[in-house]
Order: sequence, then structure tokens, then C-alpha cells
Amino acid sequence: MKPPPGMTVEKPAAGVRTFGGLNILGHLASLGAHPAAVAYSMTTLGAGMMNSIFSFYYVKLFLNKYKISEGAFHQSQVVYMVWNAVNDPLFGYLQDNSRVPCCSQRRLSILYGAPFYAIAFLLAWFPWREYAPGDWMSGVHLMVALCAFDGMLTFVLLAQCALFAEISGHHQSRLRLIKYNQVASLIGSSSVLFCGLLSQNMDDFPSFQGFTVLVAVLACGCMFYTGLHSESRFDTKGSAPRSNYQGSGQSTLSFSLVISMTLQILTNRDFQLFVLMNFFQVFMVAFCNNFTMIFAEHLIPPNVLPSLAKSFMYGAGFICPQLVVLSSQSLLHSLGYYKIILLTFYVEAGMAAVMLVLGPHHYYILAFFLTANMVLVQAAFSLFNLPLADIIDSDLQRHKRSSPLSSMVFGTNALFTKPAQSLAPMLVVSILNQFGYENLKDAGRDANPSDLEALHTTMFYLVCVVPMCIAALQVFAWKPFSIRNSHTVDTMYIDG
Repeated sequence: MKPPPGMTVEKPAAGVRTFGGLNILGHLASLGAHPAAVAYSMTTLGAGMMNSIFSFYYVKLFLNKYKISEGAFHQSQVVYMVWNAVNDPLFGYLQDNSRVPCCSQRRLSILYGAPFYAIAFLLAWFPWREYAPGDWMSGVHLMVALCAFDGMLTFVLLAQCALFAEISGHHQSRLRLIKYNQVASLIGSSSVLFCGLLSQNMDDFPSFQGFTVLVAVLACGCMFYTGLHSESRFDTKGSAPRSNYQGSGQSTLSFSLVISMTLQILTNRDFQLFVLMNFFQVFMVAFCNNFTMIFAEHLIPPNVLPSLAKSFMYGAGFICPQLVVLSSQSLLHSLGYYKIILLTFYVEAGMAAVMLVLGPHHYYILAFFLTANMVLVQAAFSLFNLPLADIIDSDLQRHKRSSPLSSMVFGTNALFTKPAQSLAPMLVVSILNQFGYENLKDAGRDANPSDLEALHTTMFYLVCVVPMCIAALQVFAWKPFSIRNSHTVDTMYIDG
């Protein structure tokens, strides 16, 4: 097999797709850009614009504007949690073993999934009717919006994650993908900043809705670019399913063989450790994304930090993680991802302990802590494709497969980690409502002072104790991980 397009030579591959005869990748290469990395990262750009807005605003939208009841909120999250866990291994098996090109070829999964992904993103922002407080329809709306959005997100991004492992086996090439990915994510995540400024942190709801439509159109176009220009080294098999079971001699895998391959993945010690650590990381990402705005609005008075300043604070929480990853490229080369990820856990726990000792009335320090914690959590999470790609390489070598189980590994990981996306909001909303959040969220500082103080004290302890405990658990889970030196090896397996 020839080297993947653009990963080992600085020129576009033969037969690359063009628009009206214009070789876009060739022009990007002449400007110093790396064609394969640019094509790969365009999906990150589109998905980053949509995912940042969705994860940051949907909880506040349904709690504060649509006024969903706590029961309906939890029911929706439970359904979402089940679907969120099941769809990843389902789509993983489909993409690794399907005969249908739009499923088996990574770029076609992205190309055809993009418009449905954009439509699913828009579902949440347009109410189905004028919701009364506790309206059952708002609960159905949340359930449909969450499941549709996550389903299309999984279908598209699982294909992109598989591309990460399959474009090249060279560690340096993967670091290049990480770098381009972070630039794309940096641009995409700025959508939260612009959305907050244009909609006054969602107070101007029609402007908010208009901005989401614009984001959906732009994101769809970005993912189309990946679908037209990106290639996996294993897509040359056309519509034939990928034969991953050594010696099976079967074109279609039986259920028993699928179970056997899944068990081979699950019994990998490094995979187990990564999944445990990643579960807590997914929990923290959801915790920060869904509640940073709510905590900041309650714990930091408007006369200390006005709405405009908070908009920049929220934007920084999504933009700065990419800057941190980009600035740590030399450290990734010299130290490797293992030590850097471990270091972030120690820093998170230390910052939370210091904030807890200082107390809630150091408002500027609290604002910095909320932002810095969000940045560290997101920055570390951005590196997680590297250990997963190494686990895929290890599995490929150990079981002598003809092609890697990329989608199945990513999907199986998601089966166990995605439930944390629902557990975080369910747990935090339950705790907050025990201290009157459902009644006090609109009353603000005009509410009963003692009730408000109890709520704010609870919020402050959540802000400090949750990151501190989660980071400590992650240290214990991550320390035994054994694949630590891939940054010192030129390639984990031979391209070809």
C-alpha cells in the first residue's frame, strides 16, 4: 500500500478530489499547509462550532427558559445515557464491518452524515410550542434533541476518530494531526464567545437562534470538505467489509466473532485503565461545560464581573485549551502524552484545594479558577486520541489483524465513558434543587438571603470538591498505564 496522502510527502496525492478543476489541497500545500491534516481537521472545525454551543447552553436553556421539570430532565437524561452508550459500539461495528460504502469508508460517513448532524444540532434551539413551567412537551423535546444530536455526532466523529489512527501509524504524523486539530478546535470553539456576545449570553434569544443557524451551515460545509478530501489507508477496499479476525476467512463477521473481538479489546489492561480514567474526564468535561455559566452567574456578583466580562471568560474556557495544547507541542515530543496528562490531574487537584481554602469571596480568583479548571480539563481531553491510537496499534499487532479495529475500539471506549455525560448534569441538578435552585434561579439576589446563601455555599463546594476528588481518582487510574514511550518510537506499525 502506498503512503497515505500528504502524510509522508509534502505534495497532494494523485487523484485527489477537486472543485471545478481547482486542486484546493495543492494550493494549501503550496502555502505550507499539510493537505491530509487540513482535510482531517475541517471536521473538527465544524463539530467544534456546534458541540461547544450545544454543551454550553442546552442545560441552561431547558432549565431556565423552557422551565423543564426536574423529573422530565432526569427522564430525558436517563434515555440519553442509554442511547449515548449503545450507539457508539453499534456504529463502531457498523463502520468497521459494513458492506455499504457510506458506512465502511470513513470520509463517506462524514460526507453523508454532515447535513443530518447540522439539522440535529438545531433541534434544541427552536421550541415546539410555548412551554409552560413543567410542560411535558419540553421533556420530550429535550429527549429527542439529545438523542438525535448525539446519534449524528457519534456517526460522524467516530469515523473521524478512526481516521486519526488510520491516516498514518507514525507518531510524528499523529502529533501533526493533533496540532492542526487544535488550531481547528481553537477557531471552532470561539463560537461560544461570539454567541455570547451577539446574544448577550442567550438573553437575546432570536439572535441566539439566528447564530445557531449560521453555525450549522458553516459546520456542514467544513465537514463536506473532509468528506471530499480525506482518506484512510484502509479505504481502498471499496465496499468490501473489513476482515479483522485472523484466519476467519469470512466476508461477514458472525455474532460470535464480534463478541470475541470485543472481548479481546476489553481484556486489554491498558484499555481498561484508559476507560476508567476517561470516564472521570468525560464527567468533568460535562460538569464544566454545563454548569460553569450557572456557577459564575450565582457566585460572582454582576458589579464585580459584568455580563460582557463573563462572556469573554466563557469564551476563554473554550478557546484557551487549544492554545495550551498548541504551545505544548515540544513537551509532547519530549515528555509524551502520559506524563503531561498525569501532570494536569495534579494541577487540577492542587488548584481546587487552594480555592477551597481561600473561600468563595475572592471573586477574581474564583473567576480565574473556573476558567483555568475548564481549560485544563478540555486541554487534557484533547490529547486522548493519542493513547487510544496506541491501544489500537497494540491490538493490531497482538492479534495480527489485517486492518485495525479503530471504530470498535473508540466505540467500546464510548460505551463505558459516555454515560458520564448524563450522570454529571443529573447529579448536579439533583444536588442544586435540594437547596432550592429550581425556585431561586430566577429570583436571583432578591430571594431570601439565607436560602440564597445555602445555595451559593453548595455551589462553591461543588466547584472545589468535585474537581479535587475526580482528579485524585484519575491519578490512581492513570498511573499504571503502560504505553508511555510511543513518542520515542518512529512508528508503531509500518504504513503499507
